[in-house]
Amino acid sequence: MKLLRAIIRPEREEQVVEALEVAGIVSLTKMDVLGRGQQRGIQVGATVYDELPKVQLMIVVEDVKVDTAVAAIDVGAKTGQPGDGKVFISSVEAVYTIRTGQKVTETPIPQGA
Repeated sequence: MKLLRAIIRPEREEQVVEALEVAGIVSLTKMDVLGRGQQRGIQVGATVYDELPKVQLMIVVEDVKVDTAVAAIDVGAKTGQPGDGKVFISSVEAVYTIRTGQKVTETPIPQGA
C-alpha cells in the first residue's frame, strides 16, 4: 500500500475529490494547510504573502491504484499555473483499524475504517 499526500489549491479541492471518486477512490483525509513553493508566495501591492492557503489530501491506496490516483489528482488539480501543487508518495508498512484493533492485511482498505 502507498500513502499519497497531495498538496493542492483550495479552489480545486472539489474537482480533485470528484476525479478520485470517478476513479473508485473514496476514502481520504483532508486538512487545510499553509505553504509556499518555488514562487515563494505572492505580492499584492506592497503586501507580501509568504504562505498561501492550500489543501492537503491524504489517501492510502493499493500499489496497483497509485497511477490511477495520481492521474485523478492531476486531472482535478491542474490549472497549468505555478502553485498547482505536488503529490508525495510513501510506502505504508501497516494499517490497523482502531475500532476492532485488527491489522489490515488484505487490500482494499475497508470503507469507513
